Amino acid sequence: MMQRRSFLGASIAPLVVSGQSGGKLEGGAAKRLITPDPLLPLSGGMGTPSPVKSKQGELTARAIVVRVGGVVLGIVSVDLLGFPSVLGDRARKLVPRIPAENILIGATHTHSAPDCYAMPDGKGGHTGSLAYMKLVVEQIGAALNEAMDRLEVAELRVGSGEAKGKIAYNYYAPDLYDRRVSVFELRSVAGKGIATLVNYAIHPEVMGSAQGILSPDLVGPLCERVEGDRGGIALFMNGAQGGMVTADNRDLEAGPRDALRAKWKDHRTWAECERIGSLLGREAMRIVDAAAWQREPVLKCSSVMVKFPVESEDMWAVVQHSPLGYPHGEDRSIRSRLNVVSLGNAQILTIPGEALPNIGFYLKRKMKGEHKFLFGLTNDAFGYILTQVDYQSFSAYSYVSRVSLGEQTGEILIREALALVAAQ
Repeated sequence: MMQRRSFLGASIAPLVVSGQSGGKLEGGAAKRLITPDPLLPLSGGMGTPSPVKSKQGELTARAIVVRVGGVVLGIVSVDLLGFPSVLGDRARKLVPRIPAENILIGATHTHSAPDCYAMPDGKGGHTGSLAYMKLVVEQIGAALNEAMDRLEVAELRVGSGEAKGKIAYNYYAPDLYDRRVSVFELRSVAGKGIATLVNYAIHPEVMGSAQGILSPDLVGPLCERVEGDRGGIALFMNGAQGGMVTADNRDLEAGPRDALRAKWKDHRTWAECERIGSLLGREAMRIVDAAAWQREPVLKCSSVMVKFPVESEDMWAVVQHSPLGYPHGEDRSIRSRLNVVSLGNAQILTIPGEALPNIGFYLKRKMKGEHKFLFGLTNDAFGYILTQVDYQSFSAYSYVSRVSLGEQTGEILIREALALVAAQ
């Protein structure tokens, strides 16, 4: 079913409703390694990648497939800084049994992984490995297809609540971040774990790209902790972590390095990744344990392509000159897909980049369902997403403004996301 909608200031493609179904729930999950061999330089953001000397943990692509009646949903998490739609669409073509618009591919945003943007280097080349990107695409397709093959009758439970402990903070404004973690868990009707998805807003940059250690960062220990307890496969989907909601690896005992600006020395070790990831995993399981199991949830999937103008010269250079061939309009614009999914008493909304926490708070307040999931850096990873009033408004946001598409990005996202939520 399609409905055409238009709003002042943005060109909107037809709303795609891929289906709505209730009845028997089926679930399957699978994962694949995407650690490069040999190791590749690390991409912690725009600019020249950092040399790599070793690895700690493995990078993975993790997939969940859920089917209710005739409606199928695929969710993929990849241990990468970002994964653009131009690559995601290649992976979707490898999985013809799932409607392409129903495959959500999100990046964990680890800062200790190779570049998958192929950013222009200003010298006629680029910063990525096209062979590695091809490998990642193939492994995503393989994980989804295996998860589809492993579908079995299942039951679901969903929980959300505040995660306790020293997990995250906002580097710019320490207390401005979302402490809520949202979790859904799938198991077979015999009680065997299939998959657990953890949704939380945090930058996995405990190690940081400057260390020269390729790593999934805190996400690796998080998944290991959950899988060790529940069985099956764990996935991490990031949230509205922009501007800068980061891992709380502050060394509070050492004292601040800048007391006036509340800047602290950091622990940049694998042991700290294990502490934070394991703690977040334990909190996620504690929260979901209070939820009741559901065997016949309703599954609804809808999406829309949204047009965003590109004001940033840096971002436009990537769109124009990357060898990946990012689709773009002659009016200096790109399009990105927003998805809304309702699954039982949960609702999921995708964000094609790094939304600042105030946007995340607002969207969750307006969403439907008992439990709200925001999947950041999903279907695209087009930089930071700010509201108009924050864009280039003060010096602390100079970098996040420079690597945002533009002043209207947040306004368009909010308007079109809420319209999509209302339509479902």
